[in-house]
Amino acid sequence: MLRAVELRAMSEEELRKKEEEIKKELLAMRFQKALGRLDSPALYQNLRKDLARVKTVLRERELSEALEGKDGS
Repeated sequence: MLRAVELRAMSEEELRKKEEEIKKELLAMRFQKALGRLDSPALYQNLRKDLARVKTVLRERELSEALEGKDGS
């Protein structure tokens, strides 16, 4: 499970890569779930939460850049 502190230390490029990795894993797990072969439902839930954390950090950065842009003009 990823922690928000760890995510905030990553660059935007790393976060985008992490987001894609998690999405791919979730897709694979979704197929396993549909076939009834999902080993750990808790892992699926944790991945969903990790994805939400990554997206939250990306959005925080987006908003802070927008605010900095407003203040500077």
